[in-house]
Amino acid sequence: MGAVAHLYRGEVYRSTIWRTRLDTTTNWAVVTLGVALSISFASPDASPLPLVLVGVLIIFFLMLEARRYRYFNVWRARARWLETHFYAPMLYDGDLHLEENWQKVLANDYMRPKYHVPYMVAVGRRIRRNYLWILLIQSLAFAGKIAVHPTAVQSWDEAFRRADVGPLPGEVIIGFGTVYMIAWVFLAFWSDRDDARRARARKTESAMG
Repeated sequence: MGAVAHLYRGEVYRSTIWRTRLDTTTNWAVVTLGVALSISFASPDASPLPLVLVGVLIIFFLMLEARRYRYFNVWRARARWLETHFYAPMLYDGDLHLEENWQKVLANDYMRPKYHVPYMVAVGRRIRRNYLWILLIQSLAFAGKIAVHPTAVQSWDEAFRRADVGPLPGEVIIGFGTVYMIAWVFLAFWSDRDDARRARARKTESAMG
């Protein structure tokens, strides 16, 4: 029992460390978006280009965070497994037994460690938790910049001209931005459905990951 207690403490510690790393990449995304907002809204004549380019960094941080999330999920799942199958039955006032051979499931995870969620599902989860709001703010800020600077926009044609980036016409930039947002929203929705599907396919009420 003492060894299992130390094992649980180690898993909680590792999950906490990786949770902190998730917060770090989210903070980087927020800070870079804040810098882009400051540059683009510094004056009416400032270019909206930083709000377009910052999307590259936001997506880079999202991909990095999804990778970190897969590691975090391994440690979190093990800690949660010990909580529900070892500690909960000891603390419960009555007969509580969730699953046969739970020790073997945990031992197999140590013997043959693997990620518990696919990479794209991890990306979708991080979008649902944090990045959808970051991407939405980026898109609304770009639209707001086009709409109000240097003066209030009077027509769609004028808005498209303000959105021009070098040789790329504004129609292309706005069209790409629309597809950009729809794609991430779709990925978030798909990952949510995939989580629900895999939960229904589990043979037991509990599962690691």
